[in-house]
Amino acid sequence: MLKVRFLKQLDRILGNAAVFFMRKPTPVAVQTPHKILFIRPGGIGDAVFLLRAIRAVKDTYPSCSITVLAEKRNASIFLFNDAVTRILLYDRMHDLLAAIRGGFDVVIDTEQWHRLSAVIARLTGAPLLVGFGTNNRKKLFTHPIPYFQDRHESESFQTLLEPLGISSVELLESLLEIPPQVVAAVEKKLAVLAGKPYIVLFPGASISERRWGTVKFRELARRIHAMGFPVVVVGGRDDALSGNDIISSDADLNFAGKTSLAESAAIIARSRLLVTGDSGLLHIAAELKVPTVSLFGPGIEKKWAPRDDRHIVLNKHLSCSPCTSFGYTPKCRIGARCLALITVEDVERAIRLILG
Repeated sequence: MLKVRFLKQLDRILGNAAVFFMRKPTPVAVQTPHKILFIRPGGIGDAVFLLRAIRAVKDTYPSCSITVLAEKRNASIFLFNDAVTRILLYDRMHDLLAAIRGGFDVVIDTEQWHRLSAVIARLTGAPLLVGFGTNNRKKLFTHPIPYFQDRHESESFQTLLEPLGISSVELLESLLEIPPQVVAAVEKKLAVLAGKPYIVLFPGASISERRWGTVKFRELARRIHAMGFPVVVVGGRDDALSGNDIISSDADLNFAGKTSLAESAAIIARSRLLVTGDSGLLHIAAELKVPTVSLFGPGIEKKWAPRDDRHIVLNKHLSCSPCTSFGYTPKCRIGARCLALITVEDVERAIRLILG
């Protein structure tokens, strides 16, 4: 998270200055693109939503080579899809220079607000530069695209394809292809369950305002046991201690901090459902067609929540929520009341509805 904060500070200081001194590009017609760069800094959720846009480009231009410039924290998502030819890291200088010198026909910057990614796009010198025109960054694109806070993020990414002649994306199948060796490794980890159906809990969040609380997750785990299901906790190293507190019997498993992102995805893929806050794992589960119960408050439900009938979104819709804008959530003075008001009974009821 320190690196993330540093990049945001760098953007605030250098981004505006760079945009001011750079010249607006002159549009040049591109008939059939051969080399395309997608820029996707940020978290896991954005990366998952972007997969459909990438697949649509590959389906439209099968011979094109697609490179993704991502951050270390979300880059592994693009390993799950064979439409991506190459992955470069936004937070690695060697890779950043490779992207700038890549000789791309088209560069699509999918960042929603910060300016440095737009600067990188402009430095590539690509004849077709596409990105969201949310502030003065629009000066650096040949095709600035409007961005709306009340539009689902997957649809926002689709609008970035319009300059390529792609107006809609109709893809029903999952675009997350978990490698067979990862599936095999996860099967060994789950062998102790002897094939019994289980429910996954993800208690983590990048900020405290999005955490439902270990105490509530522990009580939820107890109630899930009463339904006859073991609980599997997933998450990062920061969630390991919470995971130990949540599991309440020898039948439960705590994998927080012990699995890769791909292994966590494989664990979710085999589960009956996932309970989580507004998180990257929520979007992975939705893409894998796994039912979810998601807890919303600070985040924009209309933009980020799953939308089909496999999923139940719990949201108290307080007057002060959602409070997140362009990825920034302010410190809450009332203890994230929007999430605190979601009870264990609310979540249990939603789980029972999904399980029928």
